[in-house]
Amino acid sequence: MSNKISQNPKSTFREYAEAIIIALVLALFIRTFIVQAFKIPSGSMLPTLLIGDHLLVNKFIYGVKIPLSGKILIPLKNPKPNDIVVFKYPQDPKLDYIKRVIGVGGDIIQGRDKTIFVNGKPFDDKYGFHIDNTVIKGVRDNFGPITIPPDNVFVMGDNRDNSYDSRFWGFVDHKAI
Repeated sequence: MSNKISQNPKSTFREYAEAIIIALVLALFIRTFIVQAFKIPSGSMLPTLLIGDHLLVNKFIYGVKIPLSGKILIPLKNPKPNDIVVFKYPQDPKLDYIKRVIGVGGDIIQGRDKTIFVNGKPFDDKYGFHIDNTVIKGVRDNFGPITIPPDNVFVMGDNRDNSYDSRFWGFVDHKAI
């Protein structure tokens, strides 16, 4: 009797299949919980982000989320003003939008003649950019005052004159970020 245990070598096909399955599981885990790639499709964030720029987004900076539900399992921190966030567009969750946080839950936001006010004080708008000196009396340049609900943010593109953002469609829930 021999002490050697006989082992059947794996076929080449099985080795490749196992390697591919492990790679796919790791890729899905990384994309779901750690980092995801995005491409900038429009000029709403000019001059900060250019059309065609590629970004890698840290997916757990605001907390670990349960996939598909958006529920935050382990909250780490909340978005704050001047953060750039990627979120599910509130009117069509299949679309991802990239904008800058202007205000958070409880803040009162107002726009007057291209100047943004948060809680009655001018917003430190170091990234906002205007290409058009004309002040339009509509929502683009004059809006509010509006109070941001809890667990929501008010976002705007850096290209203030050419951005479809919270001024037009409302707030972003933390679950969508």
